[in-house]
Amino acid sequence: MNNVNRRDIVRSLGATGALATLSPFTGNLFAANSKKDSLPMQLYKSMSDEQREKVGLPLNHDSRKFVSNWWYVHKQHRIHNTFNADQQELIQKIFDSMHNPEYAAAINKQVKKDQYGQAKNTPAVAFFGTPDDKDFEFVYTGHHVTRRCNAHTDKGMGFGGGPVFYGHFDKKFRETSEHIGNPYWYQGKIFNEFIQALDSKQQARALAGDQPRPERGNIIAKKDSGWDGLACSELSTDQKKQLKQTMRRMLEMFRQDDVDATLRTIEKHGLDRLNVACYDGKFDLGKDQEWDTWQIEGPEMVWYFRGYPHIHTYFHVKS
Repeated sequence: MNNVNRRDIVRSLGATGALATLSPFTGNLFAANSKKDSLPMQLYKSMSDEQREKVGLPLNHDSRKFVSNWWYVHKQHRIHNTFNADQQELIQKIFDSMHNPEYAAAINKQVKKDQYGQAKNTPAVAFFGTPDDKDFEFVYTGHHVTRRCNAHTDKGMGFGGGPVFYGHFDKKFRETSEHIGNPYWYQGKIFNEFIQALDSKQQARALAGDQPRPERGNIIAKKDSGWDGLACSELSTDQKKQLKQTMRRMLEMFRQDDVDATLRTIEKHGLDRLNVACYDGKFDLGKDQEWDTWQIEGPEMVWYFRGYPHIHTYFHVKS
């Protein structure tokens, strides 16, 4: 696990005075009752009134449903200039807790690298609502990263409700078909295993052309009809089981509780309501029919994986 401490942040940002304006910390971050509190709740209780005013948002604020490949829930109030060293360490623990430990180091490397060593690219966090709200939420945003969790518990409750994002390019903005160094290409490989297991007619129906959803405006907008690709209602019972297992394997980078809860939500809406699509043209890097850009979509869900020119992934399922 690649926990980030005060020295790491200074070193990665390359900013000599980036941490000079951190709020002074008073009190014991790990109070006597901290064992009963979730990690997000520990952070919330450690914050001063001034900090809460800076990063707290109403429960139904528009940003709670927003997602983009590069955005900050608070443009001015970033982790490095809003939280002290102990709180920054706790924020890192919260972030790590949302991931499978086997993937944590690669994901942290991605988040750190996508800051480009500049203070202006430091992630930002926020709380939606207050501890009195059942849906009290913690969100972590930045370049190529959006993560969310219920702030009341360290048990993952799934991604039903708010959208998440993950993406990266390691060395070149325009990646090759191998996506070398990209921690998220493993999902593309798993998706292609599922496509290759379909029969030729099903594969032909899954190929939806060279125009995936535009990456502007409301990228996670859902449709009530007219979905691209192969209708999952046409899959056999065994193929539906394989699709469910494919989605589970692709979600493996997240903590197990979130994976389980998310799949329950998808099943509640119904696999038969989903469509599977992949895209060619410039979106098929190397023209090798190992599909770099694909989508699993239905009236309640969008899982859009765009591999050209590098990986951007948007995931949203209604609760």
